[in-house]
Formats: sequence, structure tokens, C-alpha cells
Amino acid sequence: MSGIRVAMHKAYGEKQKIISMPPPKRVYIPLSQHTGKPAIAIVAAGDTVQKGQLIGRADGKISANVFSSVFGRVIEIIDFAATDGKRPHIVIESDGEEDGGKAAGFLPLALDAEPAQIIARVREAGIVGMGGAGFPTAAKLESAGEIDTYIINGAECEPFVTCDHRIMLEYTEEFLSGSRLLQRAVNAKKLIVAVEENKKNAIEKIRDVIEREGYDIKVLTLPSRYPQGAEKQLIYTATRKKVAPGKFPSSVGVLVSNVHTALSTYLAVINGEPLYRRVMTVSGGGIQNPSNLWVPGGALFTDIIEFCGGYSGEETVKLIDGGPMTGTALEHTDYAAEKRVGLLALLTPEETHKKQPSPCIRCGKCARGCPMRLMPMYIDAYALTGDIAKAVRYGLRECIRCGCCAFNCPAKRPLVQSIRLAKKKDEAMRR
Repeated sequence: MSGIRVAMHKAYGEKQKIISMPPPKRVYIPLSQHTGKPAIAIVAAGDTVQKGQLIGRADGKISANVFSSVFGRVIEIIDFAATDGKRPHIVIESDGEEDGGKAAGFLPLALDAEPAQIIARVREAGIVGMGGAGFPTAAKLESAGEIDTYIINGAECEPFVTCDHRIMLEYTEEFLSGSRLLQRAVNAKKLIVAVEENKKNAIEKIRDVIEREGYDIKVLTLPSRYPQGAEKQLIYTATRKKVAPGKFPSSVGVLVSNVHTALSTYLAVINGEPLYRRVMTVSGGGIQNPSNLWVPGGALFTDIIEFCGGYSGEETVKLIDGGPMTGTALEHTDYAAEKRVGLLALLTPEETHKKQPSPCIRCGKCARGCPMRLMPMYIDAYALTGDIAKAVRYGLRECIRCGCCAFNCPAKRPLVQSIRLAKKKDEAMRR
């Protein structure tokens, strides 16, 4: 594969065990935490809610249910800041009750539940792709067709993030059982758990559990090369099948889900727990105590940073949610945690390599490192001139926004940002 080798900065969090963050005084729960239509609020100001209670109902097939992450009272429903503009959020004031309260949920199912039951529970629980894409998992399972291979993505190739690594170590039996439930939901013949070679302790633990339980699961060790965890690259590495431009993995008989998605499936099916929290990594030289946390949905990044001891005292020049390669730089910390976001990075100047961009020098390094075999320099150029049709001709829609081009660029062109804006314009024109 193409791609690049990057400094991974995993040492901050790879040995930090997952701990639970207590509920903050207020949570701001987005009604859109997924690809597709926002959920529709079914609560109003003044309503008392339980942790795990449905507060936003999915609006159609490509949407997802949203749940309260705390016990408390609905204060208001407002348009609140998100990384892609303002979105409706349900604001809940927590009553602080955590240990004594009984969370809402579903009746547990068995590991041998029927495929239709598993898919229905995944839909009810609001499960989405937890690796960043946020596509509703039930919609993926329902439209799968005939699947030969189900791949669980444990590559975690994005720098700084370690939440999936810790899940594989601390919830090994649970995420493997969730993987088997996803396999069962689509009657896939083979199940592969793919993990990058830099997570040797996770690979050993997974193999030990598979051998002990007698599971028919293949563990695939991947080279540590970015973006090894990108869906199409992972499928090719695991199966040597190529997914054509504009096609889904199911077109070659493959489905891919993230490790956290598998764990959330287990919690929903076996424990009856809806998706109202997630494991998040807080990392970088700018945070006092790098951590892997169970974070309540809707907790503000401000509260998460405070729980992790605040800023380290080092100069923090950039805050990013989702990772330095594919994430979004933040203007402030009053954004809410959501299902899709697995990393909050607080970076120092040494970790950003921040330089002012200069004009393209036509060296071709962006094209040589592109895992999709595109020519980012032309997509960027036409995006900047507003010629979206020509940007599409050069592969705008096939771009996976992995950031390899910007990382390789000696002129430090903001290639990902211009491509992201062009994609939004293209989508708006198509609508």
C-alpha cells in the first residue's frame, strides 16, 4: 500500500487504564452524532430523565437514536457549537446521582440471538461506527447482502489515540463476543480481527482468549503504516479485494466495524445498555494527565480537560478532536463529546510542526503518498478556484481525507481543509 510513516505518540496513553469520568454538572447532547438525519427530540424543557433514557428518536433509516448520559432534568434544547457549525443539542442538568440510580435500558438477549434480533437491538441502542465515520450500524447490517468476511478494525493508526488499544486489552472477551454478534447478524463466513503490529500485548491477549474459548476468529497482524486503518486499505491488506470507486465494501462481500462498535454491540445485546457513553483518549503534551476515559455523551471538552488535571503548563498551540491527521482543530473547548469522537488531543509546538503554508512547488510528494492513488495537488488547486467539477474529475469523491498529502507536503499546504470544503460544496450541489 502507499501511505506514510508518522510519529505515533502512543506512549502518552497506551498504558493508561480506562477510568470512568463522573457526570459533569451539565451535558450538551447533540441530536446529530452520526452520518445521516439528526434524531428528533422526544423530551422537552422541564422533563426529568434517567441515564440511558431515549431522548432523541432516529429520523429514518440513516439516523440513530440518542440517549441521556446522566440522571437529571432537561433545561432546554438549543443550537449549540459543534465542529461543523451549530447543531441542536439537548441540555440536561445532572442531579449528580450515579451509584444509586438505575439506568434505563433493554432486556438482555443471548449470544445466540437471531440475526434479526441483533440488528433490531443495534438499531434500538443507537449504535454507529465508533471509529470516526458514525454511519448507523443497523443500516450497514441491513443492506449488507451476501457477506463472506467481517473485519473488526483494531488498527488504530491515527497518532495519539489509544482507546481501542485499551478496549482490546481490558474488554477482550466483550469486544470479541460483540464481533461474533456482528458476524452472526449478517451470516458472514469468516471473522477477522486486524491489529497493527505495534500493539503486541493486545494481539497476545486476543489470541489467548480465542484459543481458550475455541472461537473461529483469525487475528491478522498489520504493518504499522498510516493509514492502515482506512477501510479500503484494510480490506485489501486482509483479503486482497479491491473496492471500486463509489462502491461499498459489501460489493466485494466484506463488512468492516471498529473495535468500539463491537464492544458497544456486546453491551447493547448482552447487557441491554444503549449507547450513551464511549471510551475517549485525552492525550498530547498539553494535558496534565493523559487518560483513557469512559466519557458521558454530551460532556464538554472543558470538563473533560479539567477532569484530566487541566493543562500541563506546556504551551498548547492546537486542540484537535478526532486526531491530528483526520480530525478538526478546535477554536475553544466548549464542544460536546459525541459517539464518533475517540480522541481529544492537546498538542505542543513540537507536536504540531506548525509552519506557514507557501505556494505549491509541484514536487509530487502528495501524490506519491496518497493511498487512493489520487493527485491532491490538482484537487486542491481546483477546489481553491471553485471548479468543483474538475476537482471531482481528479478524484475528489474518492478522497478519504486521511491527511497523508498534507503531512508529506514540504510547502505545508492545507490540502485536507480545501478538499473537505470542496466535498461539502460537491455534496450541496448534488443535493
